[in-house]
Amino acid sequence: MNILVCVKQVPDTTEIKIDPVKHTLIRDGVPSIVNPFDAYALEAAARIKDKSPDSKIVVLSMGPEQAKNALKECLAIAADKAYLVSGRAFGGSDTLATSYILYNAIKKVEELEGKFDAVFCGKQAIDGDTAQVGPEIAEHLGYPQVTYALEAEEVEKGLVVLKEGEEGNMRIGIDCPCVVTFTKPSFDPRYPTIKRKLAANRAVIPTLGEDAFPEIDTTRIGLKGSPTHVKKSFVPEKKSGGTLIQEETGEASAVKLAALLSEAHVI
Repeated sequence: MNILVCVKQVPDTTEIKIDPVKHTLIRDGVPSIVNPFDAYALEAAARIKDKSPDSKIVVLSMGPEQAKNALKECLAIAADKAYLVSGRAFGGSDTLATSYILYNAIKKVEELEGKFDAVFCGKQAIDGDTAQVGPEIAEHLGYPQVTYALEAEEVEKGLVVLKEGEEGNMRIGIDCPCVVTFTKPSFDPRYPTIKRKLAANRAVIPTLGEDAFPEIDTTRIGLKGSPTHVKKSFVPEKKSGGTLIQEETGEASAVKLAALLSEAHVI
């Protein structure tokens, strides 16, 4: 199986701090990581390759030159090839423009690596949380899709996907080619081996710039190709913590709660 995994380099949200005066994100010194949900997608592809060693995994990312660090991390873990999409004309793209650019990039990479049987993505990026790019790529490609996947298993002519649902998990069969977006499964992604890490550090990752897509519609990329824009950003107001009621018994806690609500004229 020939699998493409779309990944994004994002700031580590656990390290982000807020400027107390400007109320904006302080990005200086914040480390960048592979988007965690994309790492789950890569692990799903790696598990398919574990059972079918002839499978190939290609990773694709759109971003600045430094995004190659994220791609090299993917190469160290499980990927066989990596490509970066980068160019000034792509800057400021919203999810719709990004998915259109990635669609064109996928078709270009297929000319080099062969047609992909499946495109795997994380369900969303932790710096945007829109969960739109994966499904939009599926629409551009005209492929069937499954979202919120936990696992994927190769079967004849397709995949069987374990999908997370509101009322429980379900197994869904899907024909290839297809798009699958992944959420957090019950297991963690694998770590890179020393051998793969050394090889990844030496890897030369091709960059696909604007000139790689001579037929792309420039009215659909960048800021002018983005129908959505950030109107305002703000830091949510911090609210005071609640009151913890922890008496010796549940009955005593209920009596205490009733007394506090009565004092506050709630009841």
